[in-house]
Amino acid sequence: MDYMSEYKRWLDCSALSADEHAELAAVADNQEEIESRFFAPLSFGTAGLRGVLGVGLNRMNRFTVGQAAQGLANLIVSNGQAAMDRGVAIAYDSRHFSAEFAKQSACIMAANGIQSLLFDELRPTPELSFAVRHYGCIAGINITASHNPKEYNGYKVYWEDGAQLPPAEADVVANEMAKTDIFTGVKTADYDESVKNGLIRILSKETDEAYLGEVIKVAVNPDCVKQVADEFKLVYTPFHGAGYRLVPEILRRLGYKHIICEPEQMKIDGDFPTVKNPNPEYKEGFTLAIELAKQNDVDLIIGTDPDSDRTGIVLKDKSGEYVTLSGNQVGVLLTDYIITAKKLTNTMPAHPAVLKSIVTTEMARAAAEKNGVACFDTFTGFKFLAEKIKQFEQDGSHEYIFAFEESYGYLCGDYARDKDAVTASMLIAEMAAYYRTQGKTLYDAMEEMYEKYGYYCEQTVSIVMPGVSGLQRMKELMQELRDKPLTQIGTHKVDYTRDYMPGTRTCMADGKSEPMELKGQNVMYYELEGGTTFIIRPSGTEPKVKVYIMAKGENKAEAAEKVEALTAAAKEIVK
Repeated sequence: MDYMSEYKRWLDCSALSADEHAELAAVADNQEEIESRFFAPLSFGTAGLRGVLGVGLNRMNRFTVGQAAQGLANLIVSNGQAAMDRGVAIAYDSRHFSAEFAKQSACIMAANGIQSLLFDELRPTPELSFAVRHYGCIAGINITASHNPKEYNGYKVYWEDGAQLPPAEADVVANEMAKTDIFTGVKTADYDESVKNGLIRILSKETDEAYLGEVIKVAVNPDCVKQVADEFKLVYTPFHGAGYRLVPEILRRLGYKHIICEPEQMKIDGDFPTVKNPNPEYKEGFTLAIELAKQNDVDLIIGTDPDSDRTGIVLKDKSGEYVTLSGNQVGVLLTDYIITAKKLTNTMPAHPAVLKSIVTTEMARAAAEKNGVACFDTFTGFKFLAEKIKQFEQDGSHEYIFAFEESYGYLCGDYARDKDAVTASMLIAEMAAYYRTQGKTLYDAMEEMYEKYGYYCEQTVSIVMPGVSGLQRMKELMQELRDKPLTQIGTHKVDYTRDYMPGTRTCMADGKSEPMELKGQNVMYYELEGGTTFIIRPSGTEPKVKVYIMAKGENKAEAAEKVEALTAAAKEIVK
């Protein structure tokens, strides 16, 4: 694509507002910025669109959103009148332009004869997934960029099962977008008229009640909360986002009496003014919550990201210091607790299973299998976990009891098909209450996990590769790894290499390959001597390459030492 020609096309287009023209005119002398905005359209994948807000073909704005909405409308129309009548659920988070993009999408659906069920204000991502299933919609749209910095927004599309759009349907949307002129090819209808004629229906608190009614059913052993509710206190922060109402509400319904919400971060604000990055992975975002916890002698802090699909926790350790747990650690804690609680309450299904992604800790497998529960891997992304859940429903081989990813996403229950910070917050609070009845904290429980299941340590190294040159380098790197296989990483010999694109596992000693069940993803997976794993994967949503290091040692120190050495090696390989 000739980015300068596309830039001039936009600059000369009468459809742009005065402010939009001014934004483009301001970069006229900056070739790098022009190329960044116009070198290619935003890629529409199975998770939809995600990008930096701004005017341009490679930015999130009303034109790129409109083109995506029209592409989705074309897909739905191609499925016939029955699909159109089922409608589309639409939700949004606290980011800049999220409400506007959601309303715009509803108007585009209306112009194409498709009913929209539009939430009246921001809602958690998992509630959107629930709404698709609950109302029998053909699809769902969520305007969110999850935990990305404030400069981003996104357009996530779901299909009728409440999971993210399958690859075949995503390809149709992408092809329809390519055929749709971004300025003249998008149909739209008047909002007020569409509400009046019923093509846009507003969803309110009745959906919240239905959703919360399903979430509370996921609680495994809520009686333990009653035993400690009079004295147990916890702090909650929504990071200025969509969890601000429903997370405290579900904790109250679970039985908690002392839920202390961080007041500044309870304010809805797309600038996320109190955090550098609205990601519950980083301790820095919990600074205000930790101060509140100290003032109230609280040893558990729960935080959810802006669209309330990811959950992070901060605990007080044995020395009184507040520390974060990784997504892997929380996932293992929940795996072990859910198994324990289901056995205590006699609610364990006949063929239980835990699901995790290939880049998620193997400690979860140890915790599951040691307790007689199967553990299955999927590709990274909750849509793949959702596919596995659907497979179990169809073949009856297993019933999943918990699914999670190392990136702070957790799901239980059958009401949704995406990670859910509302349910995760409830289960974490229930788990904390259970251990309190045992005279323990969650930190104590985590220490015991290592003694029971072995000493595991994980680290994710992210190497940012911005711009057009970064995308090219990411492609070159993955090709180099295939052309020149790594035989040693740091001081560790590579025993087996898994290439998840063709789906082959190769023994480095004799060169023999065997097929794997999973294939079709751009991931290189190295099995190192001693049971340590080294994985290289380009991010699907951000301009970075991620390296996942998962080590096991005889003790904590040995596992941590392996991770430290391999982290250094990762920075030498990925550059």
